[in-house]
Amino acid sequence: MTARDPLRALGVTPTESGGELRVWSASASRMELCLLDATDPTWIVERVPMHRGPGKVWHAEHPHLTPGARYSVRAHGHDGRRHRFDPDRHLIDPYAKGLVRTRDGEWRAYVQDTHFDWGGSAKPRTPLDRTVIYEAHVKGLTAANLDLPPELRGTYAGLAHPATIAYLHDLGVTAVELLPIHQSVSEQRLLAQGLTNYWGYNSLNFFTPHAQYATASAQTGGPGAVLREVKGMVKLLHEAGLEVILDVVYNHTAEEGVEGPTSSLRGIDDAHYYRQDAHGHYIDVTGCGNTVDFSLPAAQRLVLDSLRYWAEEVQVDGFRFDLMATLGRDKHVEFDPEHPLLRAILDDPSLAETKMIAEPWDVGMGGWQVGNFPHGYSEWNDGFRDRARTFWLTDVRDARTHGAAPHGIGPLARRITGSAHVFAAERGPLASVNFVTAHDGFTLADLTSFDDKHNLGNGEDNRDGTNNNRSYNHGLEGPTADPQILRDRRRAMRNLMGTLLLSAGIPMITAGDERGRTQRGNNNAYCHDSELTWVDWDTAGWQEDLFRVTRKLIQLRRDNPALRPSRYGRFGETVPSATQMDWYNKAGESMTMDDWDSPSERTLQYLAASTPEHEAFNRILLIVHGLEQPVTVTLPAHAGVDGYTLVWDSGHDDITGIERHHVPGERLEVGPTSMLLFVAHGEQVPASAADHPVEAGGTNAAEGDG
Repeated sequence: MTARDPLRALGVTPTESGGELRVWSASASRMELCLLDATDPTWIVERVPMHRGPGKVWHAEHPHLTPGARYSVRAHGHDGRRHRFDPDRHLIDPYAKGLVRTRDGEWRAYVQDTHFDWGGSAKPRTPLDRTVIYEAHVKGLTAANLDLPPELRGTYAGLAHPATIAYLHDLGVTAVELLPIHQSVSEQRLLAQGLTNYWGYNSLNFFTPHAQYATASAQTGGPGAVLREVKGMVKLLHEAGLEVILDVVYNHTAEEGVEGPTSSLRGIDDAHYYRQDAHGHYIDVTGCGNTVDFSLPAAQRLVLDSLRYWAEEVQVDGFRFDLMATLGRDKHVEFDPEHPLLRAILDDPSLAETKMIAEPWDVGMGGWQVGNFPHGYSEWNDGFRDRARTFWLTDVRDARTHGAAPHGIGPLARRITGSAHVFAAERGPLASVNFVTAHDGFTLADLTSFDDKHNLGNGEDNRDGTNNNRSYNHGLEGPTADPQILRDRRRAMRNLMGTLLLSAGIPMITAGDERGRTQRGNNNAYCHDSELTWVDWDTAGWQEDLFRVTRKLIQLRRDNPALRPSRYGRFGETVPSATQMDWYNKAGESMTMDDWDSPSERTLQYLAASTPEHEAFNRILLIVHGLEQPVTVTLPAHAGVDGYTLVWDSGHDDITGIERHHVPGERLEVGPTSMLLFVAHGEQVPASAADHPVEAGGTNAAEGDG
């Protein structure tokens, strides 16, 4: 980037004599800066003509364009099918770092004072293989937490309160991934129904934090106080060793479809910011009414500048990109993995070491792009989610109903070991962000309690939300006091959590799942800001047990590098920071094709040894048993292994009192639908092709459906 770059320094930049505003528009014929009254931002104090310069950038300077100033932009232009200019409309500067509201509820831009004392705090820079993500809503995480002062509940400050940080530390997660905190608004349809867009996937502006998550005192103090509270949250989390990842929504904006509200991009240059056909009809691949056109440099630059601002000015550690396939669509609206924006995000030195996570799909043609993003991105792995749910839930249901499960163990095995069939070899298992649940869909508890969605409260006659939940109520829909059903449900939750946290890749836990949170069967609760969607801190004994199980699993993941390889192994080779794998059936013999594929043989023993690069040698044995009948397993004999110590059994909340020490060749009773993790003891033995018939998540026998 040089001084000649015409798209440099968009937005407001301080000057020696005040400030300069720069706004890009290729289609406007005239633009003006409106300086507004400090107490009544509907009142125009002064109109300042803007001049068009190189690169179609309009600019104006003024001595009062300094921190605290309220301002807007007005744009004039030609009528036409692809333009929607209104010279009387106040528009938000797309680069505004702060926003204020008028008495009528309209939005105006605010010149931000960005000064903040970081006090020497630094980004934790947690390595990807040690990262455990906790997906949370800023308000929902703490709104019901009575351990926090009332004025801090549901706020940025509440998230950084010592009680919240202590909880996250106790659980063991390393990063908090926050649902969108860009300033968002609710859609017109929801407002008409008396509902709200609680999740926040409807961005009004890409640089301004959502003011409603700040404390009342910060909101009263204005946009500067809100930004300082956000920075204070990041600072305190960093000092506690926790990273902050933002869920960012660049694929569409809150301007909705052509009949939606015009607040910024549409009024500045509709033809060049939103995808349209030749007739001016929006091309919508997001399902939200509009789609930002990332085939054009101005839209690409808007995203890059926003990312730089949050990574540098606010010091966040990473980004999860909502519907990121949209950001990779070219001028033909086709996904291109080498799209200039996708490459520029990775190549930007300001974003080096920043975690980049793609939601690798959108709702347009060719929108499912899992595994197709460039090296440097990690991706949400919906195949992992679906396979884990299928194995532990719908397969079990079908086995009860039809006498046999429809799938063998192979499809789950290759997900546990890093989904090597999905991600290119050079990307490795850390390209996969594994999850069983997310903000959208059933919670973990609801997956085991409901066969069907219950979304009537959303106002859409139960039409919204997916019907493909791969859930199982274990014999009764919804709440029950039946002890057997409750035992089955809780064991299923432990199996799903165990699969998530003991698999290669980057695990993501949805806030509250570790405590058995329910949304009463609502699998699309985006429009509910209430106890339905907030984390419930008043929990029963079994929920505390689930928390302890989750905490133990995270600890085991941290302590055993064999569970978290950074690279895929290669057949017959020793690859540093990979995992050498051996596969055994219930008899302790090498797996055959029948063992992989047979629905009646849903038991495997997975022996994984680390290939040390930065940590000491480690070997584990994971037993997975996917039938509701108990099975006798013969522990495998393997070169260098002289004993196994049981460290976790999903059949129990606590393994205290259970025999833990075992030897190769010993016959062990394994309970119904369960996972057992052992640490294997002995000396490290060099790998050989004969020793390791299946490497890196399966290059042959493990390549079943999944």
